[in-house]
Amino acid sequence: MNHFAIYTQWDIEPVEGRGCKLWDRHGVEYLDLYGGHAVLSVGHGHPTYVEAIGRQLAALGFYSNAVKNTLQERLAERLGVLSGYPHYALFLCNSGAEANENALKMASFHTGKQKMIAFRGAFHGRTSGAVAVTDNPAIVAPFNRTENVVFLPLNDREAVERALASGAYAGVIIEGIQGVAGIIPPDDDFLRDLRTLCSKYAAALILDEVQSGYGRTGKFFAHQYAGVEPDLITVAKGMGNGFPVAGVLIAPSFKPVEGMLGSTFGGNHLACAAALAVLEIIEHEGLIARAAALGRFVGERLAPLDAVRELRGRGLMIGIELKPEKAGLRPRILNDYRIFTGSAGAHVIRLLPPLTVAEEELQQLIDALTAMDSPQS
Repeated sequence: MNHFAIYTQWDIEPVEGRGCKLWDRHGVEYLDLYGGHAVLSVGHGHPTYVEAIGRQLAALGFYSNAVKNTLQERLAERLGVLSGYPHYALFLCNSGAEANENALKMASFHTGKQKMIAFRGAFHGRTSGAVAVTDNPAIVAPFNRTENVVFLPLNDREAVERALASGAYAGVIIEGIQGVAGIIPPDDDFLRDLRTLCSKYAAALILDEVQSGYGRTGKFFAHQYAGVEPDLITVAKGMGNGFPVAGVLIAPSFKPVEGMLGSTFGGNHLACAAALAVLEIIEHEGLIARAAALGRFVGERLAPLDAVRELRGRGLMIGIELKPEKAGLRPRILNDYRIFTGSAGAHVIRLLPPLTVAEEELQQLIDALTAMDSPQS
């Protein structure tokens, strides 16, 4: 059987990682400032993380949700405290797309309505419901197209109110910061307007914090800059530092319905051990405040560069929009300087490094971009 090749890949195979460093099978060292799509929140091979998973695996790696698992209760308690949502409940699943699927489903159950508002440029996942609220025709099959979803312009309060006033919409789903679209934060005032409008028209506000959560932006969740409380918050990626785990934080007004949600692997023993270790590291090492400070450090040094058209984002979720004539810099950063970054189209470099990244490691990228900033580069 052949491997079904569906990804565009660099011809590099990392075989070892420590902190923010990767090594390929030839011993070549790379600096990881992308964290595997924002997943490596506490870096490669963190000893606390490795020890926690090994200890749990030696005790019990898995059993189904047909039995009690106190690790789930511990995770819900710790996540509630550290995120500022101790009064919310937690449903555990396996991926960001699955979390968003369940949030959409809960909003529909709770309101009795079937339509959903999403935003242009949105990315919420590749499974059926999640891709239906994703604004990317390249990945939406005819099967997934539905009249139950409308895509509105980001930050357009009037358009949202016109839709919600119809009474047909179960909710609004929005990313804390649009990641795939190019690191585009919604306006804080717009998020506050969404909260007001959803409450007014009995619709659920769903915050997709899959990429922008877990301290990445300098707060636990990006929406906390606006001071709003969503009804449902989805998390994944950095939650498990590479181990598949995700969840939905659920407001107290949402009452559980037996059989409504379920997941074979969701909240398994190893997943909970990984997620608890991540929270321990984030708290013990002060990574949330550190992300805010390091984001300012990067911004102050990159903003003056001639190649940079605009810097966007918060904390360590950074979009560097290059001028069109500098669009070729990202492959050079990897090939010439051995630094992994992400992209959003041809002109935007996405930085999503582990939150444990050192200032001097970020300086390596700054030095590389500075060296390539001259008109001759």
